[in-house]
Amino acid sequence: MNEALLRSLTPSVLGILVRRGADFAAAEDAVQDALVEALRVWPADPSPSSRLSSREDPVRDPKGWLVTVAWRKFLDATRADAARRRREDLVDEEPPPGPAPAVDDTLQLYFLCAHPSLTPSSAVALTLRAVGGLTTRQIAHAYLVPEATMAQRISRAKRTVSGVRFDQPGDVATVLRVLYLVFNEGYSGEVDLAAEAIRLTRQLAAAIDHPEVAGLLALMLLHHARRATRTAPDGSLVPLAEQDRGRWDTEAIAEGVEILQAALARDRLGEYQAQAAIAALHADAPTAEETDWVQIVEWYDELARLTDSPVVRLNRAVAVGEADGPRAGLAALASLNDTLPRHTAVAAYLHERDGDLTTAARLYAEAAHKAPNLAERDYLTRQAARLNARLSR
Repeated sequence: MNEALLRSLTPSVLGILVRRGADFAAAEDAVQDALVEALRVWPADPSPSSRLSSREDPVRDPKGWLVTVAWRKFLDATRADAARRRREDLVDEEPPPGPAPAVDDTLQLYFLCAHPSLTPSSAVALTLRAVGGLTTRQIAHAYLVPEATMAQRISRAKRTVSGVRFDQPGDVATVLRVLYLVFNEGYSGEVDLAAEAIRLTRQLAAAIDHPEVAGLLALMLLHHARRATRTAPDGSLVPLAEQDRGRWDTEAIAEGVEILQAALARDRLGEYQAQAAIAALHADAPTAEETDWVQIVEWYDELARLTDSPVVRLNRAVAVGEADGPRAGLAALASLNDTLPRHTAVAAYLHERDGDLTTAARLYAEAAHKAPNLAERDYLTRQAARLNARLSR
């Protein structure tokens, strides 16, 4: 049984049911029931020699089979409902079995799952369930919450969007934010959320011709290319400058750069394209010392103009420190609120670059106490210990 095939078909099958008149929540339940049925009856080996007769063979037209079974599951549920008149109309409207319609509602499904009425966490969960085809258990394990908690979250999200018209225009920017949230979760449990986000973004890019969708896909590929080198065997963080560039995924980098170049050529710059351009410059440098920091500062200037984000300006201060020297970086940092996440860590790094090891050691220790996770805390603690050891000699 090809579970990847089932997951790839999930959004289009769900879209067909909603377009036929099923409300979103009931349609999603019916599609999940159909997927369970497929896992039960489809042949484990899809090769021609193992297939059923042509009349019974779901592999011949897997999408059509899923649509037929899901629609019947929906009708079964509808028959138990109190609305008898509408139920009878739906039974009369049941299309005959056969090839699924060519209309692809995947894009509308993305918009629905990232509806502005949903919280970010609910939008992420619903996207992974309805578009990604993951089970509630898989999503719960990935986000380290009880399955019952995740089931309630998904159920509330489905109820929230059930009244939304399926053909309503959606917001691409909101969809992209949801997908980037999924990507940044990385890997936990049995589901690789970074890889899942890349798959879903590829799927979105096939459904809509938009430079920012391409920009996000390029950004994900360029970051993912460095994944194997971001941590040491003991789980400790490895900063970009110390990563083994020979282990970076050159195919992913090449694909990301190609996608980015095509997007930039359309002259409709957005924040994901700008972020991808910065990632591409890092990926293009044979060594950390050969990084084109001047260009990176220029791209951060573009990104700050597009987003007006203090976090972007914080990262820009680091780039300025590399391009124009640590004192220029500290001057850029001075204009930012020192309560920003990682502000103290950046200050520590720039003071160390400027030769002020005493201040840097103190700031590294302060930053370790503020670190958002154990890996960063351990890294910053080691930096403080390293400088204190040098100062005590």
